Amino acid sequence: MKTQIRQWMVSIVLGIIIIFTQQLLAQKMPREDVIDVPAIGDGLCVSNLFQTNMVLQRDKPIHIWGWAKPGEEVTVSFADEMATTTAGKDRAWKVSLTAMAANSAPQRMTVRGESETVVLDNLLIGDVWVLGGQSNMEFELAKVENGQLEIASANFPLIRILSIPHDQGPEEKQSFARLHQWSDWSSRHFRKGDWDVCTPEIARELSAIGYVFARRIHMASNIPIGVIDASRGGTTVETWTPMSVLRSLDSKATQAKLSQFDIKVSEWDAEDDLNKRIDQHNNWLEKQREEGKEIPADRLEAPNDLRVGPLGDANYPGNCYAGMIAPLAGLSIKGAIFHQGFNNAFDGSTGAEMYRDVFPEMIKAWRSAFNTPDMPFGILSLCTAGDPQTRDNYCEMMFDAGVYIRAAQYETFLDLYRADDKQIGFVSTYDLRRRWYHPQLKVPAGERIARWALATQYGFDRQLQWKPPMLDGTETASNELRLTFDTQVGDPEEGEIQGFAIAGEDRRFHPANVTYAVKGQDDRGRTQYDRRQLILTSPLVPNPLHFRYAWGRNPLANLQAIGNLDLPFATQRSDDWALEFVPKGVLSADTELPVSRGDRGKIIQALREQDEMRRIEEAKAVLESAQKG
Repeated sequence: MKTQIRQWMVSIVLGIIIIFTQQLLAQKMPREDVIDVPAIGDGLCVSNLFQTNMVLQRDKPIHIWGWAKPGEEVTVSFADEMATTTAGKDRAWKVSLTAMAANSAPQRMTVRGESETVVLDNLLIGDVWVLGGQSNMEFELAKVENGQLEIASANFPLIRILSIPHDQGPEEKQSFARLHQWSDWSSRHFRKGDWDVCTPEIARELSAIGYVFARRIHMASNIPIGVIDASRGGTTVETWTPMSVLRSLDSKATQAKLSQFDIKVSEWDAEDDLNKRIDQHNNWLEKQREEGKEIPADRLEAPNDLRVGPLGDANYPGNCYAGMIAPLAGLSIKGAIFHQGFNNAFDGSTGAEMYRDVFPEMIKAWRSAFNTPDMPFGILSLCTAGDPQTRDNYCEMMFDAGVYIRAAQYETFLDLYRADDKQIGFVSTYDLRRRWYHPQLKVPAGERIARWALATQYGFDRQLQWKPPMLDGTETASNELRLTFDTQVGDPEEGEIQGFAIAGEDRRFHPANVTYAVKGQDDRGRTQYDRRQLILTSPLVPNPLHFRYAWGRNPLANLQAIGNLDLPFATQRSDDWALEFVPKGVLSADTELPVSRGDRGKIIQALREQDEMRRIEEAKAVLESAQKG
């Protein structure tokens, strides 16, 4: 079976296994979340954002909120500051204290009502960062390469950690519970919603990227750092964006996605669903009895709950924003980092188109939620997955919607950066390659995004470079493309530069031969090369029009800024051709998307034939060269 089809089959099988495992666990394992502290208490209380051990944001007003009896006077005291307010009819109250400088000395906050007092101890003042995205951000330190080394040395009393429980909309939540939350994936409960001091035991369950990010920033800045992990596995960009924002977008792909969910919601019948599940349960009981099998006591009762249906889907548009970001809204923070994209790749070109439309709006919405229009926001591009791209399967492996998502992430960064957004950051992760869609090279990813933060937010801009090499221009001349960069570039191993593909009118991409432009000779007659200019050619593409770089989910690509910088050139392209219409002529231009499995097979076959044809031509060239020699 060929590589691409094998990858799809593996993905399908993995999906079936995951679903089956989750269903099995649902039958045999306890699923209830064990609540320690409710989202909103009955008497005087603060939002669960505010706890003993937390870090408060320095140099910004400190906003504190909670609930009390309607009309009750509430006074908050902290660090010689005091503010008083009155709870409204909805029980809600909020106060603001003046901005304070970083402080590593533990302090106490007191919240007094008419008859109750809430005391929060061991509070620090420093920088607070939010971690967002899906499972590759959520992925725990204990599971990554060199994770145990990090865990063994994770004694940082000035780093504080909070993981937000998974909750979802559609209505925006005011707070979150502190609880032990069940995970079908891990078959265990995880403690969520508590601020903790960073110790090896606590760090092992934290986002690996988030931990390394926090560690680096704390060690360099020497101030307290708080990280709030608000990531959730298997989620899409639209679920992290407010529904009101999505509804307002002039985006055909986005409105089509919303329409699909609207139809699902309108067609959902909770009573019918319950009756079907009761019938399934009764049929299962009957079968067990016919086969003489013992029925566990906890399986005797038929289901009696009415499910919410599509509105309860974690990927219902706006749900994760409503359930995990909205409860944080209004908190003063330093910034956010975000690593996501895998699940949006399932929708082909339409998914990538929607991602390109939604992602910048998501960033804007998060900045608005934290009342900071220029809030620092660091993007980690989509990670690798699947078999590596090689010279032999090069074109076939270009057929992957995930690459379009990765390119959309860079394009979003580039648009904001060129619009003079000084607070947007970007790092590539495609070279941290593993076959698994959870590549366990998270420590280097955390280091890269920390370098951006340190250079732009902590005064290390003269010591640390973070910006990836950027393209200044592209020129077409007869049989070549000439690319000009803003810095010197090359292969860090000083070998052949790989990763570029070029194509002409026929949209048939082939890997390019890459050389530096010649700028002249020195006084000894030696050729001098311009390491800011690359020339791309291919004997199979006589009139190249466009290029693509690192165009594979696990790409053959090695271009970086020259020097010990670890700054990969980002996944990008100069064309605007959709996934399903490359190469040209396989499908008609009016083919509706998403394409059928049969049409997908036609495209893959055409790409496979391109690879085979190129290998034949390359073999001929070798033979001809040998004969001449």
